[in-house]
Amino acid sequence: MAVPARSKRSRDKVRAYRERMRSRGLRPIQLWVLGVQSPAFAAEAHRQSLAVANGPHSRDDQDYIDAVSVSAWDGECGAATSGPSRVAKTMPGSPGPW
Repeated sequence: MAVPARSKRSRDKVRAYRERMRSRGLRPIQLWVLGVQSPAFAAEAHRQSLAVANGPHSRDDQDYIDAVSVSAWDGECGAATSGPSRVAKTMPGSPGPW
């Protein structure tokens, strides 16, 4: 039984979308990130925050974070945010996020 032209199947919509994106020179990627509710994430975030807070440029670092962070109280966004949308995550023993 043929599917009506106006009611495309999900996989056909996805295929068409991917073809459009590829024709624009884009390619799909997949990223796996550590879940923010993981104990390992909390421990690593704490370790990094201590390293920054105790570093020689802690005042400048905090001034920068304050300057780029958006708070729900600032009235600049519709929902609460947790800061910049792009977060560099470094795992213990890795050379760094760059």
